[in-house]
Parts: sequence; C-alpha cells; structure tokens
Amino acid sequence: MIKLKGRAKIDEDLGFGKNPTTNNQRLLNKDGSSNIRRKGLPFFKPHEAYNSLIYMSWNKFWLFIFLSYFCINILFASIYFLIGMQHIIGFTEGSSFDQFTDAFFFSAQTIATVGYGHLSPSGLATNIVAALESFIGLLTFALATGLLYGRFSRPTAKIIYSEKIVVAPYQDGKAYMFRLANLRSNQLIELEISVMLSININENGKAIRRFVQLELERKAIQLLTLSWTVVHPITETSALYGLTKDDLIEGEAEFIVLLKAFDDAFSQTVHSRTSYKAKEIVFDAKFEPIIHPDEDGVFSIDISKVGSYLPVEKQLTSN
Repeated sequence: MIKLKGRAKIDEDLGFGKNPTTNNQRLLNKDGSSNIRRKGLPFFKPHEAYNSLIYMSWNKFWLFIFLSYFCINILFASIYFLIGMQHIIGFTEGSSFDQFTDAFFFSAQTIATVGYGHLSPSGLATNIVAALESFIGLLTFALATGLLYGRFSRPTAKIIYSEKIVVAPYQDGKAYMFRLANLRSNQLIELEISVMLSININENGKAIRRFVQLELERKAIQLLTLSWTVVHPITETSALYGLTKDDLIEGEAEFIVLLKAFDDAFSQTVHSRTSYKAKEIVFDAKFEPIIHPDEDGVFSIDISKVGSYLPVEKQLTSN
C-alpha cells in the first residue's frame, strides 16, 4: 500500500466514508451519479416517484407515459365491457374483439374529455364509471403536464469532459490536465471547479481511504465560451508528487471533479460532476488544439475533439 509523499492537506471525508475501495470500483460514475447501492428500502417507493420521473432518461419517460395511458384505458375498457356494451350507445355489433375495441376507444375519448359523440354512456353504472374516468383523466394529464414542464424547465449543465487525464509538460515540470467544454449554446458564467483525489493509503499499518483537495492552476473562470483545460501542477506540495501510474492504480486512485456555474438562460446555479480512475491517465501526452480561427477571423471550436490528445513528441503547435 502506498504512502503519500506530498505535503498536501488531507481531508477526512467527502461523504463516502473511510473504507478503502476494492476491485477498482468508482465512487462517482462518469455521468456524475454516486456509485452507491442502497439496500433495505421497501419494494414500492412512492417517495421516490417524482425523482425517478424527473431524472430518468427521455426514452424511459415517454415509454412510461405511453404504457400508463395504455394500461389505464385497458382497465376502464374492461370495466365497460364487463358492465355490458349495451350500455354504450353506438357500439359496434360484432365479435367480442370489436366490442372491446369500441370500449377501449370510448375510454380514450372519456379520459381525454374529448367526447366525439359517436359513443356515449347509458345507464347509471356506466355513467358513474365514465365520470370517475374523466376525473382521473384530468388529474393524470395535469400530472403528466407538470412532469413534462419540470423536465424541460429543470436547469442542468451539459458539459463534455475529455475521456482521459493527460500528464503533460507544464512550465518547468509536469501537470495533470483534463479538458471540458459546454455542449449547449447557452452562457455559463462564474464557473468554479474543484478536483478531489480519492486514494487508498497505508496509515499506521492499516489501509484507509483518504481525500485530498488538489490545487489547481485556475479554479474559477468568469465565462466559458470555448473550452477549459483544468491543470493541477505537480509540485512538492501535491499529493501526486513522486507517484507513478502504477502507484495510483495500486491505490485505486480516483479524481473526483465537481463543477458549479451560473446558467444565464435559467438564471440559476447548475452543477456537473464526473470522475477519472487511475487507468484513465495518459502520461507524456498533450491535448490536441481544437480552437482555430475561421476565414473571417471568428474562433471556432471542434467539440468532437475535446478528448483528443497526442504524444508529447508528436504534439501539434498548441493554441
């Protein structure tokens, strides 16, 4: 087990505890979510419903909406069918399938309060069910509209990070670097970033996980218009001083990146997180230039090459 040679200040905890990680597991996933498995929760978690619907992917969200709409209509169509199709004026005389189809589309018209008039309820039981379905439809569509608005209006940062951290020449020494850029055309201002090193070390003969705040060349910028290369110089005060890639892999090191910015479009603070494992470090490399002036003198940035790097001996002239 390694020992830190640098004179950096070691923090006690970052919310992940002191237990050392094993099997090269991440504390923080690449998408910024915590790699924590929670146990002991009930199977049905109504208190998590809103968070799940807000944070799930768009594909899963639309699938959930469609399946919910389909299942509700199947449920009420079955009720109408069991009550008797003779209580729905205008239903099709035919097979059971044709009658159930009429019941399904009558349910769809009722839950949406469309009411084309071709099909209409008759009898107390059918009218009660139709009234109940109309009420449920008003609530569910209002809920779906609120969720849709919440997903669209929720301020989020779409930051793209380089896939690798590179160790490149920096001034008279070397530095750990990674690059990021804004995927959206909105303006991010007053950006602040912090990088925390999580590593297993030997302390009093015992393996323990420690967290070290890495000093950055620049930890804040006023405006992110192009790209930002975040630099941690390797000095005697750095926790990475004297450590090789093998040392970092042995210590299951992880670089935890926390970014905060103000979104000018939403007028709210947004956050972005990611992490890098030791195996995602490339030594003796430098990022490829991605910013070039066009023919009319306007600067352009190639977002697709944010993570592109070259060996130091083959590096291009940097911008």
